Amino acid sequence: MPMVAASPSCIFSIAAAPGGGFLWEARAPEEIFTPEDLNEEQRQIAATADRFAREEILPAAAAIEAKEPGTMPALMRKAAELGFMSAEIPDEFGGMGMGKVTSVLIVDRLSILASFSTAMGAHVGIGTLPLVWFGTEEQKRRYLPKLASCEWIAAYALSEASSGSDAMNIRTRATLSPDGRAYILNGEKHWITNCAIAGLYTVFAKIDGEKFSAFLIERDTPGLTVGAEEHKLGIRGSSTCPLVLTDCKVPAENLLGEAGKGHRIAFNVLNVGRLKLGAACVGGARNVLGHMIRYAKERRAFGKAIGEMGLIQRKISASAARLYAAESMAYRTAGMIDANLARLSGADAEGAHEGPQGADIPSAIGEYAVECSIVKVYGSEALSFAADELVATMGGYGYVEEYPAERLYRDARINRIFEGTNEINRLIITGWLMKRAAAGKLPLLAAIKRVMDEATAPPSIDGVGGSAEPLAREAAALGATRKMALFAAGVASQRYMNELEEQQEIVADLADMICHIFALESALLRAQKLARAGRSSAITAAAMTGLLGEEAMAATEQASRRVLAACAEGDTLRTQLAILRRLARYTPVNAAELSRAVARQCIQMEKYPL
Repeated sequence: MPMVAASPSCIFSIAAAPGGGFLWEARAPEEIFTPEDLNEEQRQIAATADRFAREEILPAAAAIEAKEPGTMPALMRKAAELGFMSAEIPDEFGGMGMGKVTSVLIVDRLSILASFSTAMGAHVGIGTLPLVWFGTEEQKRRYLPKLASCEWIAAYALSEASSGSDAMNIRTRATLSPDGRAYILNGEKHWITNCAIAGLYTVFAKIDGEKFSAFLIERDTPGLTVGAEEHKLGIRGSSTCPLVLTDCKVPAENLLGEAGKGHRIAFNVLNVGRLKLGAACVGGARNVLGHMIRYAKERRAFGKAIGEMGLIQRKISASAARLYAAESMAYRTAGMIDANLARLSGADAEGAHEGPQGADIPSAIGEYAVECSIVKVYGSEALSFAADELVATMGGYGYVEEYPAERLYRDARINRIFEGTNEINRLIITGWLMKRAAAGKLPLLAAIKRVMDEATAPPSIDGVGGSAEPLAREAAALGATRKMALFAAGVASQRYMNELEEQQEIVADLADMICHIFALESALLRAQKLARAGRSSAITAAAMTGLLGEEAMAATEQASRRVLAACAEGDTLRTQLAILRRLARYTPVNAAELSRAVARQCIQMEKYPL
């Protein structure tokens, strides 16, 4: 039965907050979107996706991993029949015309097998959205219906052997034919997901070796050759091949967007790619945690279930808390994007992606480039953490192919490379904020100045975090981490000024602090929202937020120390460290007690508790 289109949710109550605004301004719980805000139609979509994952994806896992011919395309077409592959394609081109929240929800719920979620993610995201956003009317009518139904599967060909992260350094060349009717492309692309099963490729090349541009190339185009499958560490069931272009003749009308403006396509689509990859990691981590909980409940040692042991409970609770933060950030970011698109277009939230003008869409989404990068970095590392802890929980059983932990562990690693490595994304997080602040587009410098002034003023309190108010300790931890990060950013900016971007170690430490702030604030606001609604899950959410607060405080103080030590020495450094100690004052929580509470709830429910 086809999936129903979701009606407008509560997006209109969600604030279209400025990108990166979590660093300098507080938000109220009702201003953010959380999974609990999904409307009835979206919950039906989630249930349908969960059922499809159980009944269609998992039974096909062995065939997918063995790359049995036709298995992946057939499964993708089944998903397309339910509307899962066309959520963001406008309805006039055979799609469902939904917003980012619903598309994130679909990716989240279907990410139970990494090989399938990789193929799906490449198709619905970087493979299809460039055409949705930048295609001509004729291009959309020709290709989008085929992509919506998965008659054709999409692939995105940007990377080359010498230009993975350095995307603008591609060597593939396009030359306009003498009659002006076609472009002749020569070059080779690497690591192309869906390459062997795709019917349409978005390929980037430089016209005359200079103008960075994108082209739509059909599979049967003469001069286009698909190379051999790569033998990969993980996601073995997804297709990854090189794409060779030898005097490949592409009709001039298949130029996507404007000549020389391909960077707008490449970089803007990656923002959504990062958000959706983060959402896929949320779904993957939920699956990993489920395996961990079930094994801990069933496995007995020393006369009891290992799930009763404190160190196993710590693995469960730490994995659950990071999953909770990643999930909260992913849905919060999707909600902000939908709210911003609705504000710009005047449409309802689910149709907002169509916008008044196609050019508005990438800009509206690009407002949240930092949040998208954070969701990708934090989500991929949360999944890797959980997969590692699953192997540790299962011991020897976790290390053999007969059990799922081995594949889950291998599959998790690629997410820290996809859509820009986590190292590149860390540079983006800090660099984007600092550049926009320097250009006067963000009030970040004013926020840094306020913290610097406060830090050098006489202390007014002895400590923070001792209030009996619900979640007061976690709110204090958020305030402290925010101040430490802004103080460290201020010191680094004063020391290196315009050369700060060259200090990659400092930039990465600042990015880690920024990630912890967004994670903790998203978790805290969601926990407060649950508590105000009287939800039974509020207690567990509060406990997980407490664990995140402890982690954020420790990690931010340590990173701040490294930044300060890289910027000063002697008396200046000692003075700055004294200020940092003042900013880092915090009454710690009993993390062991919180860990046990979260783990007990997970084991009792036999799943992730939210």
